[in-house]
Amino acid sequence: MFTLSAKLIFYIPHSFSLKDKRQVRRSITQKVRNKFNVSIAEIGTEDVLKTLTIGIAIVSGDASHRRELIEAIIRFLEESAYAELTEVEII
Repeated sequence: MFTLSAKLIFYIPHSFSLKDKRQVRRSITQKVRNKFNVSIAEIGTEDVLKTLTIGIAIVSGDASHRRELIEAIIRFLEESAYAELTEVEII
């Protein structure tokens, strides 16, 4: 069994309240869960209006599969119209 995790930081230019930020977070996390079946959650910057920090965890029986999956998720999120992906840290 192999695991891989990533920390992604987004900039949300049109977020003017925590409600706006929660809507973006909810949309991103639901779409990633539904499409890729991975664990995803907000892990920091909860009170910062324009910054969203998300953690993703992948468990796989194949080491190469987990790397391909995280790269596919990053490509998917880079195309998101909701927020701009500014930083990626794969752990």
